[in-house]
Amino acid sequence: MKRTRLTLPLILATTTVLLVTATVAHAEDDPSVPPGTEASASAPVEVDPNDPDLKIPEGATLAEPKVLDIKTVVEEQSGDERREDTNADVKFALQAEVLFPKGSASLTSEAKARIAVIADEIEAQGGSAVRVFGFTDNLGSASSGDVLSKERANAVHDILVSELNDPDVTFEVRGYGEEYPISSNATEAGRKKNRRVEVSFPRTDN
Repeated sequence: MKRTRLTLPLILATTTVLLVTATVAHAEDDPSVPPGTEASASAPVEVDPNDPDLKIPEGATLAEPKVLDIKTVVEEQSGDERREDTNADVKFALQAEVLFPKGSASLTSEAKARIAVIADEIEAQGGSAVRVFGFTDNLGSASSGDVLSKERANAVHDILVSELNDPDVTFEVRGYGEEYPISSNATEAGRKKNRRVEVSFPRTDN
């Protein structure tokens, strides 16, 4: 009888085929294991709680716990109004087009109603330090943008003062002109977003 000698590479190849076949058969026998996740079915790795690498060095202390600042942004589908909520403060951004006629700082009747809603929110959350900042796009001179943005911020401030009627609420009112754009001034859509008045206030614990 003639004997056939198996070389080492052939033996390893044969063993590999057998292992793969066994794994596939196990997956088919156990339908609770999703395809492609067979490795997750293996026993978890045990962790030695006494491992010195897992202990804090002598004399060391843990860092103070820190609350991550999470921002929530809600914007109207039209983009006319935007609200940002964080752990620290609340900010409303109103586009100039819904507050003022073009090139003007005179508020429309619709604008007064929107600002009144913001005043209600300030009162509800106990806001006592309110910031009112005006911004423009980069069309026209920078100096005229500075003046217009400040006039518009003042107009919004006046309505907030009237609605809140609270001497304990302080205001910071500024006009930044074309500084701090939130979109590109290369397109009208971007410039429209930059023409805005922002009202913000820090959160307080009620």
